[in-house]
Amino acid sequence: MHTVKTWVRQNPHCLAFCYFIFYLIAFFTLEALVEPRYILRSPLDDLIPFNEWFLIPYCAWFLQMPGSLAYFMFRDRDTFLRECFLMFTGMTICLTLYWFFPNGLDLRVAFDPHRNLLCELVALLQGFDTPTNVCPSIHVASALAVDITVQKCPLFRRRPLVRLGSFVLMVLIVLSTMFLKQHSVIDVFWGILLTLALSLVTYHLPWEKALQKTPLRFLWGQSAGPKSAAR
Repeated sequence: MHTVKTWVRQNPHCLAFCYFIFYLIAFFTLEALVEPRYILRSPLDDLIPFNEWFLIPYCAWFLQMPGSLAYFMFRDRDTFLRECFLMFTGMTICLTLYWFFPNGLDLRVAFDPHRNLLCELVALLQGFDTPTNVCPSIHVASALAVDITVQKCPLFRRRPLVRLGSFVLMVLIVLSTMFLKQHSVIDVFWGILLTLALSLVTYHLPWEKALQKTPLRFLWGQSAGPKSAAR
């Protein structure tokens, strides 16, 4: 325990993970209190068939998102904080929009949950993952945020297979949200647009200097200089 406390004091940027406490409380509060007033649907949604095999990349998001954060937390502080800014800002904007523009879907199709194991798992997923608070899609926005971080990280500059694998996984995750009828094309579009817009802020505006003048400056530790792994 003493070793963990020492490591946290030496690496205060890891405390950015505390954002998930706020996120989970806010998300489930919205799920419980907010009823969708805007039901979203695109003609393109009807052209996309239900396919239970997309449950695999859909669930991969639950590893991709926290896994990438954990990796960069240990390997490259600056990349980690950029990913946190890109991803967490997007999540916060989505939660705010869900509150002021409560939305939902009516896209789910009937299927035999006993057809195979994946169908049984999709039925289980639909039981707790309601088609509300969907636009912009946090699933899509954060999956793209992870891939953008990987593509721009100096650690992977000479690792094209890693960058290719990250891109393919991101595309599959995005597609999975539509093939499982968890999200509309509309949700996906706005999720992508949101992250692309925030990536311009993340990589082209001095947001780090601005945050270092706030109480959040502790995330950079004693020095605001780079603390990255050897290239």
